[in-house]
Amino acid sequence: MTKGKEDKRTISIYDISVLDQEGKEVSLRAYEGKVLLIVNTATGCHFTPQYKELQDLWLRFKDRDFAILDFPCDQFLHQAKGSDEEIHTFCLLHFGIGFPQFHKIEVNGKNASPLFAYLKNKKKGALGKRIPWNFTKFLVDKEGNVIARYAPGIAPSSIAKDIEALL
Repeated sequence: MTKGKEDKRTISIYDISVLDQEGKEVSLRAYEGKVLLIVNTATGCHFTPQYKELQDLWLRFKDRDFAILDFPCDQFLHQAKGSDEEIHTFCLLHFGIGFPQFHKIEVNGKNASPLFAYLKNKKKGALGKRIPWNFTKFLVDKEGNVIARYAPGIAPSSIAKDIEALL
């Protein structure tokens, strides 16, 4: 290495680890080669009914190298109350979700999850990098490229054509 130059190794989404519901570290490398829809969610939000459409997407594409990664976020008016287990139970009872949910995170500010910091750096939204609310969605292709960012009000069903194009 030349003096004064840093190693500019490009970080990939697969270099990031997250915590699962039990607090165990999970490398996103486990999802390499899959199309991903990564969403920050809440159980007490106006957009919470989107869980039904997320589940429908997951059922439609899960056997074709597609995964939804659900990250509860209590950062917006405390709309993701309860423990990870309570949130998961709510989602199972009300929406029958089958896709993985992870440990509750923050998406903005100094305590933002490294995953969401990465996603926001790759795709800005209407407010720049800042995530405006729960149910912001990021679409990642099989090579780990962040392809699109969808605002909270965008229905998951309207993303199906974009997912299909990547599969």
